[in-house]
Amino acid sequence: MNAFWIILTGSLVATCCSLLGCYLILRRMAMVGDAISHAVLPGIVIAFLFTGSRESVPMLIGAGLLGVLTTFLIEFFHRYARVQADAAIGVTFTWLFAIGIILISVFAGQVDLDQDCVLYGEIAYVPLDLWITEGGLSLGPRTVWTLAVVTMLIILFIILGYKELFLTTFDPAYAAAIGISTTVWYYSLMTAVSITTVASFESVGAILVVALLVAPPATAYLLTDNFKHMLLLSVLAGILASAAGYYLAVWIDGSIAGAIATVTGMEFMLAFLFSPTRGILVKRKQLQPVQH
Repeated sequence: MNAFWIILTGSLVATCCSLLGCYLILRRMAMVGDAISHAVLPGIVIAFLFTGSRESVPMLIGAGLLGVLTTFLIEFFHRYARVQADAAIGVTFTWLFAIGIILISVFAGQVDLDQDCVLYGEIAYVPLDLWITEGGLSLGPRTVWTLAVVTMLIILFIILGYKELFLTTFDPAYAAAIGISTTVWYYSLMTAVSITTVASFESVGAILVVALLVAPPATAYLLTDNFKHMLLLSVLAGILASAAGYYLAVWIDGSIAGAIATVTGMEFMLAFLFSPTRGILVKRKQLQPVQH
């Protein structure tokens, strides 16, 4: 049963991250997900200091606000200070992540947060934190319920805003011309990334979140030119990586999060080599001269 809960947790995180990652990849903003995953740390700490609780709602609010602030600062530095986008991302997330580390060290006696847990997570412990009702009924791991709610919100966000997200991703000038606010949908997408990131922190850690935000969408990008197919393929690749990564970790007796991230990399390499349209081996075969 523990294997089921762990794989389900990984699959829920993979679903959220893969769907949002498709938009980040196509907007050439993949590393913004990395920036947000680190920069939300001070938001989590401040939310904890104000509420004294690690409940999901204040954590999501604190992290969500810092995620939006992160994207605002990156855009501000890039547009008004004329700093290169990668430099703006690097400066912003290292600065905010460092502030989070300082806050944890200064308020060490009050903040019940572990930096290693934030970075690496511990998905193996998910089945131990059960939600038990007053009547003694076990409803399963709390993390699974939290991630299930976040997954439904992300799917609902994409379904309701599909047209707007699609147009602002592929043709922002046309979207603006027909009255769609690119700014509103940009920050809405970044808020969704922030919420997904912090909801996944405790179970899988920031590093695996970044891997699932980038690798499955990049794999799907190599396999299809149809955007709807890309969304579905990226989710399938993420879920497959969660299941295969778990059994790989059991086989080698290693880190589950590390094994899942490794499988995502293997999926990308397979797509890179054998994709019917963009695979490097297929292209070489097509370019071979015809023998007479």
